[in-house]
Amino acid sequence: MLVHRARLLSPSATLEVDALAKQYEEQGKPVINLTIGEPDFATPEHIGEAAYKGIKDGFTHYTATAGILPLRKGIAEKLKKDNNVSYDPSEIIVGVGTKQILYNAFQVLVEEGMEVVIPTPTWSTYVEQVKLALGKPVLIPLKPPFKLQAQDIEPYINAKTKVIIINSPSNPTGAVIEKEELVKIAKIAVEKNIYIVSDEIYEKLIYEGTHYSIASLGNGIKDHTITINGFSKSYAMTGWRIGYAAGPKEIIKAMTSFQGQTTSNTSSIAQIAGIAALEGTQEPLAMMKEEFEKRRNYLCGEFSKIDSVSFIPPSGAFYTFVGIQKLLKPGETATDWCNKLLNEKFVAVVPGEAFCTPKYFRLSFASSMDNLKVGVRRIKEFINRAK
Repeated sequence: MLVHRARLLSPSATLEVDALAKQYEEQGKPVINLTIGEPDFATPEHIGEAAYKGIKDGFTHYTATAGILPLRKGIAEKLKKDNNVSYDPSEIIVGVGTKQILYNAFQVLVEEGMEVVIPTPTWSTYVEQVKLALGKPVLIPLKPPFKLQAQDIEPYINAKTKVIIINSPSNPTGAVIEKEELVKIAKIAVEKNIYIVSDEIYEKLIYEGTHYSIASLGNGIKDHTITINGFSKSYAMTGWRIGYAAGPKEIIKAMTSFQGQTTSNTSSIAQIAGIAALEGTQEPLAMMKEEFEKRRNYLCGEFSKIDSVSFIPPSGAFYTFVGIQKLLKPGETATDWCNKLLNEKFVAVVPGEAFCTPKYFRLSFASSMDNLKVGVRRIKEFINRAK
């Protein structure tokens, strides 16, 4: 019999849809898979070359659990340059992707009886990882355009609140939190002695507005913030499995001890690649962002022509979050609708239930323009056929 902790978990809806889409692909079906948040670009060449050199040089053994010092120094320099916040390498940990880093953070910050405030729509992993830490996820339903404001949070704060999660730009909406709201949220966190877990993995992919790291808004909030980031989205390094966190030394030390008894260090070769990503040319990143923006603009134009859906242009990341309230029949869920879309038109998107927000679906534009054009055409055909 599985223990209670395991029975609390819900499977990843995104991965489930992706698995079904891949099953159809294996059967020879003409699937357009728009589910996964994974850039369709190859890792920049200079990063791969650095990793290959690391292999040739024999850098293939265990490293320090928290990551090699040159990489942590590089991350500290990046955080100072890009985010205007200063960290010592001892306040930084490198791990097996941001998902594992988040898991470590919740495991050392949260225990039974504690509450974690999570604005929705949200990436379901936050919810499930809080449950794994035996904490209580407290979901805040945001209204379109889904930009978090301090006033949204205040009614949900109480003596049990331990952590507030913020994600800007957001998955799945692409919303970017305004600086003045981050200042107000920081004030709440400091006054109430609440930690902020700030997931900034999409910070380099902003098309409207400006990214601000909440930890940069004063020493008080820096002491209450664990900043999460990584290389997957910006540098097309999803398979390298390398993410990091920066925060108070005591918390990073605890996360390192926890990691030492679970995964230990992430790949030595991935760490070499991470250094190359930080120190090498940033031109590939700019190229990818430019292409993502073209795709975003295309989708904005196309979905704005469909009267039966609601759509807010994403300010960042590479997702569109589309409302289908007018399209759902009585008793029908977004999951039902998305399953029909996949079964009939072989277009895979993720239902809003996966993000704690029914009556929507998420479409990833981390796919080629050709795929997007075919996908949108089929979605329009599906909508028109259902009328």
